[in-house]
Amino acid sequence: MIAERALRTLEFYKIRSEVARYCTSSLGKAHVDGLLPSIEINEVNRLLEEMDEGAAIIRTKGNVPMGGIFDIRMHAKRAQIGGSLSPMELMEVSSTIRASRILRQFFESIREEGVISIPHFLAKKEAMPILTQLEHDINMCIDDNGGVLDSASPGLRTIRQQLRAQESRVRERLESLVRGKNAAKMLSDTIVTIRNDRFVIPVKQEYRSHYGGIVHDQSSSGQTLFIEPDAVVQANNEVRRLKMKEKEEIDRILQMLSAQVQEVAHDLFGLVEVLGELDLVFAKAKYGAAHKCTKPEMNTEGYIKLKKARHPLIPADEVVANDIEFGRDITAIVITGPNTGGKTVTLKTVGLFTLMAQAGIPVPALDGSELAVFDQVFADIGDEQSIEQSLSTFSSHMVNIVDILSKFDSNSLVIFDELGAGTDPQEGAALAISLLDEVHGRGARVIATTHYPELKAYGYNRPGVANASVEFDVETLSPTYRLLIGVPGRSNAFEISKRLGLPEHIISHAKSFTGTDRREVDSMIASLEKSRRESEQDAEQAAELRAEATRLKKDLEQQLKDYESQKEKLEDKAKEKARKIVEEATREAETVMSELRKMQMNQTSSVKEHQLIEAKKRLEAAMPENRVLKKAAKANQQHVLKVNDEVKVISFGQKGTLVEKVSDKEWIVQIGILKMKLAESDLSYTKPEKQKETRTMATLQNRDSHIKLELDLRGERYEDALMRVEKYIDDALLSNYHQVSIIHGKGTGALRQGVQQYLKKHPRVKGYRFGEAGEGGSGVTIAELK
Repeated sequence: MIAERALRTLEFYKIRSEVARYCTSSLGKAHVDGLLPSIEINEVNRLLEEMDEGAAIIRTKGNVPMGGIFDIRMHAKRAQIGGSLSPMELMEVSSTIRASRILRQFFESIREEGVISIPHFLAKKEAMPILTQLEHDINMCIDDNGGVLDSASPGLRTIRQQLRAQESRVRERLESLVRGKNAAKMLSDTIVTIRNDRFVIPVKQEYRSHYGGIVHDQSSSGQTLFIEPDAVVQANNEVRRLKMKEKEEIDRILQMLSAQVQEVAHDLFGLVEVLGELDLVFAKAKYGAAHKCTKPEMNTEGYIKLKKARHPLIPADEVVANDIEFGRDITAIVITGPNTGGKTVTLKTVGLFTLMAQAGIPVPALDGSELAVFDQVFADIGDEQSIEQSLSTFSSHMVNIVDILSKFDSNSLVIFDELGAGTDPQEGAALAISLLDEVHGRGARVIATTHYPELKAYGYNRPGVANASVEFDVETLSPTYRLLIGVPGRSNAFEISKRLGLPEHIISHAKSFTGTDRREVDSMIASLEKSRRESEQDAEQAAELRAEATRLKKDLEQQLKDYESQKEKLEDKAKEKARKIVEEATREAETVMSELRKMQMNQTSSVKEHQLIEAKKRLEAAMPENRVLKKAAKANQQHVLKVNDEVKVISFGQKGTLVEKVSDKEWIVQIGILKMKLAESDLSYTKPEKQKETRTMATLQNRDSHIKLELDLRGERYEDALMRVEKYIDDALLSNYHQVSIIHGKGTGALRQGVQQYLKKHPRVKGYRFGEAGEGGSGVTIAELK
């Protein structure tokens, strides 16, 4: 079980409160209040898978029918010991059963659709008991407002009919008194009202003896008495008797329904538990959707890899996303650097993400993030940078650290903030190094921050340890909050002082007091930072080239696929044409043979020579090869073929261009993107199109051959860049491109906004998006063309 101090220090309870806001019932909130991180990998994976299924349901359906659920456990307990439930309590029992029935139907409909897989929710559906009969019996007796219906029993219906009739008779008698000729003088108001469940009339004090009867109440001034006249006392007594009889019948009905609840009380407890779990799971999923969270992969190797991780308690417009990775080759990270740079936030992000994931809560990071399941998480955090706590003393730090050292093992995550702070710098640095050696040496995963410059070299002479820092922008004199793993932090005091106007000779004099080793370390760190920036730029360029190569490869593969498809269609078309030609030739040959037989049968002498010659010519003309070749030969006789002539390939039925003459009988022909060696006899010269069309096609071909799949605008002025975008989109449309990339970089965002505004208004732009991680990210806009 994770230590209470770590849960409180890393602000896990605040996250739990955030999740509780998305619950729809008190049952779900109760489950959130009891939510704690698990240390079993199978349990953690189950919790995350349930959450992921819930997120898929919300994405697909948009809403989940979780209304009408009540915490009915106390009702069921009272029914178990023989107590009678009130109509409102019975209505809540019925409503909860109805909600479970609707949920079962909802999950079943998702299973039948088969769009998403929800095995965990289907298992919970099966765990919900079916109590439809109890729901029906309660609904027959109790309405939605908690009133008992006349249909609850025949006896109740009869009693209420008698009661309504008797009340009507009493009202009629009193209203006749109210309408009497002296009523306006003797009554304060000509109405019939009720006092103490009996019908009365308001009589002025001085006329009380006129009506007789019983006084039930009087006005605050004492001038009006509410009197039940003698004429209706017996009738009111009958009303009272019927009401008591009604109450007895209602009590009997409620006791009967309570007995039915008693019989299924155990099932109701189980139903409430499942409904609470479902509310919790959907609350996690809704929290994840609201904070753009993802489901991390979990491992038991102590490996942590976070992509663009954002602390969930910092406002979205202020938080800075960071990549954090350690736990395999590097098992310890020491973050150095000045205050207010974000070191403590980085520590809390790692610790809080671990606790959230082990509790089945998604984390605000990109897909592909990975976290470990630890047996224990320890955190010693408490300086001026703490999000919640105030300054801690050296003694309080040591008390906590001593406790950590007595409990942690190799499967623990240990977090130290400002290790060794609060005491003599030299002793504090030595103590920090010793503590890190102890924790790291025993195999735990550790991440720590410190101010001490002595620890800047800690990661260079110890295997498995890496230095890190938070970036500081000297130009703006402010931290960027970006975590730089592999680069220790360095003091920026001299640079900041210079930027703020401190005279150069004072800065030079100050530098003379720093040791040579210190200057060399700062120089080394500055070199590392420069190398890091250069490597990031190289990596970005390599990613862009890789993305371009991938796009080109996909385009070529698609073109080859299209060609193969077109080739198959042309071959099928040619075969069909050849089949028809053969059939036609066969019919012609059969006709000729039939005519010859008729001539032989009808003439006494043998067939004449000229008739045989004519028949032979008809047979030769019917041969498919002769017809095709003669047609080609006839076309070629009228024009001597030469390079760049347009021809039709007879065997394929496809047009091409003559590229090179191989021999007297063979040519190299360009057909689309392919070059083929074909016999001249298989080629038929075709006349070129009109000169205007030829020029247009040539222009398009020339344009197409020079238009790339991407446009680089980096370094361009805003107006010039937009003019280039306009021309580039027109060229891409003429080249029949379906998708292009526009590289505008990140910068201030003005150029990106201008490009996307232009694309948004362009009628031939179907849509646009930022590039993926391998396409340049937010520095590239991908436009889809119609």
